[in-house]
Amino acid sequence: MNGEEGRGSSGETAQGAAAEGTVPQAPAGGIVDAQRLVLVTGPSGAGRSTAIHALEDMGFEAIDNLPLSLVPRLLDGPPRPVPLALGLDVRNRDFSAANLIELIDSLTRNPAFLPEVLYLDCATEVLVRRYSETRRRHPLAGDIPPVEAITAERDLLAAVRDRADLLIDTTELSPHDLRAELAQSFDARGGPGLSVSLESFSYKRGVPRGLDFMFDCRFLANPHWEPALRPLDGRDPAVQHYVTADPRFQPFFDKLRDLILYVLPAQVDEGKAHLTIGFGCTGGQHRSVTLVELMADDLAKKCWQVSKRHREIERRSRAPLSAAGAGAATLSGAYLGGSGKADPS
Repeated sequence: MNGEEGRGSSGETAQGAAAEGTVPQAPAGGIVDAQRLVLVTGPSGAGRSTAIHALEDMGFEAIDNLPLSLVPRLLDGPPRPVPLALGLDVRNRDFSAANLIELIDSLTRNPAFLPEVLYLDCATEVLVRRYSETRRRHPLAGDIPPVEAITAERDLLAAVRDRADLLIDTTELSPHDLRAELAQSFDARGGPGLSVSLESFSYKRGVPRGLDFMFDCRFLANPHWEPALRPLDGRDPAVQHYVTADPRFQPFFDKLRDLILYVLPAQVDEGKAHLTIGFGCTGGQHRSVTLVELMADDLAKKCWQVSKRHREIERRSRAPLSAAGAGAATLSGAYLGGSGKADPS
């Protein structure tokens, strides 16, 4: 268990909830932001750890092998900004199907949570082979043969299996196949299982590591040559008006967006969890930032999970744009028709 597993409030409410084994209740009155929570379980060797890692790659906060008695303490406090995935299995001393079902019922009744049970199953003969190939002991084996331990575990989990919201049979699935199956399942049930990161950068400072795709924006009109726009960046409406006024911008943007929207579902099908797309220009301040801002808006409207990073702006530690205030508003009307000068670089 890592440090995240023990995290939670140290107050009396958390301690009491943990001691009683009940989930903290939502406050009376007001609107509650429900916490999405996926409980991952199933026979040992069916792929629970692979699923936990896959969900983590999809943006979940994932914790494996968490004792049931610690779940209430973990869930105490305000909702996390990301969904939570918990791996639960028979290796924990306090595990029992009855306690897990009680936890599921408690979470289902609580409006502060949106629980889902993901159950991974697998044919007995395949589980036996997997344990033989890895030379690991089944957690219930003791002095009995592996096949008997697997059967006993199935009997123990039968009631939990009946409560599954999503059941995946991994008998004929490779780890890659399981990741792809999870991506498709969570795509259909809660948005695309792929996080897309868009990053602007300056070619003068080098190409960022880890880019999956990279696009050069240096052929677009450069606001750097307009003194009034030079101190601003591509998050500012005035700069965006200037860049998008270039007659080459819209065809480029439309074709680029169509390409990205074509590629993203294929990446999901391959089980990819993260995709990083870079947009570069000379200084990493105007054109590439504009592309990232506008592309992120379009992808978000298509329900993709998008994050933005402006590397050079972060390096400069500039003041928030709101500090520019009236200056940005005045400039927005001044450059609606500007075409700019070509970048000499």
